[in-house]
Amino acid sequence: MLGIPFALNLAFNFAFVPIEFKLKNRALALADILFTLGTLVWAMATIFPLFPWVAIVNIPYLAWLIFATALQVAVVDRNG
Repeated sequence: MLGIPFALNLAFNFAFVPIEFKLKNRALALADILFTLGTLVWAMATIFPLFPWVAIVNIPYLAWLIFATALQVAVVDRNG
């Protein structure tokens, strides 16, 4: 059960590039990056009680993902 949010995060992360650049579906890419962000927060909350250091080392990834999500929101907003 512990690995489910990490596996989902990995799957959503790998799906972003083909959705954004091959399908050119910016709205779907936004949904995907939101799922990526959500599963990362879920994974960090799940693992923190058992291995706090794992959650802590994911903070830079969380910061990057928040920034990337903001960029994707701007792209969708400006390009329809």
